[in-house]
Amino acid sequence: MSQKRDYYEILGVAKDADEKTLKSAYRKLALKLHPDKNPGNKEAEEQFKEASEAYAVLSDPDKRAAFDRYGHAGLGGGGGGDPFAGFGFGAGGPSIQDIFGDLFGEFFGGAGGRRRGGGERGSDLRYNLEITFEQAAFGMEEELTIPRMGACETCSGSGAKPGTRPRPCQACGGMGEIRVTQGFFAISRTCPTCHGAGVIVENPCTNCTGTGRVEQKRKLKVKVPGGVSDGTKLRMVGEGESGARGGPPGDLYVVLRVKDHPFFTREDYDVICEVPISFPQAALGANLEVPTLDGKVNLKIPEGTQTGRVFRLRGKGIPQLKRRQDEPTVRGDQLVRVVVETPTDLTEEQRQLLQRFAEVSGQAVNHPRTKGFFDKVKELFGQA
Repeated sequence: MSQKRDYYEILGVAKDADEKTLKSAYRKLALKLHPDKNPGNKEAEEQFKEASEAYAVLSDPDKRAAFDRYGHAGLGGGGGGDPFAGFGFGAGGPSIQDIFGDLFGEFFGGAGGRRRGGGERGSDLRYNLEITFEQAAFGMEEELTIPRMGACETCSGSGAKPGTRPRPCQACGGMGEIRVTQGFFAISRTCPTCHGAGVIVENPCTNCTGTGRVEQKRKLKVKVPGGVSDGTKLRMVGEGESGARGGPPGDLYVVLRVKDHPFFTREDYDVICEVPISFPQAALGANLEVPTLDGKVNLKIPEGTQTGRVFRLRGKGIPQLKRRQDEPTVRGDQLVRVVVETPTDLTEEQRQLLQRFAEVSGQAVNHPRTKGFFDKVKELFGQA
């Protein structure tokens, strides 16, 4: 008897591979080696069984721990025997889709969103909600009108004419799927007669034409928490379209679009703005009134302030999103960048005063940047 291969080697993954990596590796092998894609190929069938055995063990935390510690011997019987023992494959047992779910969506028509013998889940909906900069900062509540497909009130969503009921599909026995045995396992396929519903509507409702759903407009309130940003998605569970034939409803996703503010911009939870000041204010110092999200505050500009200097107003930024209601409110800061404006359209008196100032100042030490610039020029050209 040949020695069994290492399960990690079979799947081509490292021993510290996480669940997602295991699933992805097995999925690629399963799609490549599946008997439906390799009819009559015994070697591919054996490799498929080998990969399925490896995944069945490594995806189970207890079995994986035993294998990591003791190898195949830790699984009992040296790991031999039927790789699908205990899974119930074959006629009357669960199909491979029941075991691995969405791994085999390509083979089973992507039926993962449909309940066996039941209806289909309703579609998710998206609503774009435009809000102001201030509403994004502090939160708000809005009433929305959502057009959607909802359960028909005439037939209560059954699709059948009032006074009648859908009958179970005889082709699938009301299961919504039929099972076909192929080789060593059974494959489940959507029933072609009832299209997965598990029932047949012989007398359709005239209001919904047998679909069980009609177009509706629903009003609901959405609460936007403070601290959201542009592109934030708010999920409202069960507020999407109603499911067909009694299936569960989808969800509603409210996508926020934050309008540009004429004065403020945002960086994470900080608010940023630019404030122009005159040359005398920069040179002599001044007290300014600066707008914030909470109203105007006083900002002291010290004498000798250079253009581009940034002042920080603590706690005047955006409130951070809370994970719990009992969490204290923490806010970012407001960053105020001052820009020294050069005057234009001077009067004759202003021009004369500035000329006099220039004559008196020259390249004096009270122009630190100018002095530093010319010192570097002299150094570059080797001047004393």
